[in-house]
Amino acid sequence: VVARGVKSGLEKLVTFAMPALFAILLLLVGYAADTGVYFSQGLEFLFTPNFSKLTSNGVLIAMGHAFFTLSLGMGAIMVYGSYLPKNASIMNVSIVIAIADTLVALLAGMAIFPIVFANGLAPDAGFGLIFVTLPIAFGHMGGGALFGGIFFLLLVFAAWTSAISLIEPVVAWLVENKGYSRVRASVVSGVATWALGVSVALSFNVWSDFTIFDKTIFNFLDYLTANLMLPIGGFGIAVFAAWVMHDKHVRDELDIPEQQYFIWKYLISYVAPAAVFLVFLHVVGIL
Repeated sequence: VVARGVKSGLEKLVTFAMPALFAILLLLVGYAADTGVYFSQGLEFLFTPNFSKLTSNGVLIAMGHAFFTLSLGMGAIMVYGSYLPKNASIMNVSIVIAIADTLVALLAGMAIFPIVFANGLAPDAGFGLIFVTLPIAFGHMGGGALFGGIFFLLLVFAAWTSAISLIEPVVAWLVENKGYSRVRASVVSGVATWALGVSVALSFNVWSDFTIFDKTIFNFLDYLTANLMLPIGGFGIAVFAAWVMHDKHVRDELDIPEQQYFIWKYLISYVAPAAVFLVFLHVVGIL
């Protein structure tokens, strides 16, 4: 898909995959609503505020999660943004992305948690919830085989589009800076990613004894990307936009009223770097 280029590859897939993903998600929400009292329990779990849980640690965890869910600090949004037409509003597009991302996350919670409660599962099971407990839950529910299959089809679409967005910055860099053709850049990036992915998979079994700084390959890469590269990348992007880019170029790109620009400038110059730095201190264990 990436090798076919922006319009013939990325745009065509996303035009199909995103609506399909959303439709599957709505179907699963409807399926969860059929659980009756458990659907109400799931909604209560999601939307009833408990301010005693709103700790500084929880806020920092949420900020760190934002790096993943909005693809910040890894170049994906920045590269996609470079393909925007001249007349597109960066501010409006950013707001729409944030709202849509939050909406989809809430819908996913509305689809998953009623099924979790209907089967007496722990809602905080984390990574294992998707791949261990939910398949068991679907297996014990009416129509579970069908809707379980639909659920994992949803995950395939989500993973596919995410993989494309993550490999596109590397491909774009190889094409623009190293003179690679788009096909060659995609093959090189794809094979390298696949090889690294195989080593990660093997770290759960036959390579489980191989460690880097006392961590398995999976745990090392997870720590390196989530705890170091994402916060540092986000911090660097904020600093670059605020302090390195020429002010005239920034104004031209944003094309927003003067008052909004000054608010944005203050946030990107001081608030965003400070917040990202706090996230970094938290994930490395200093805070």
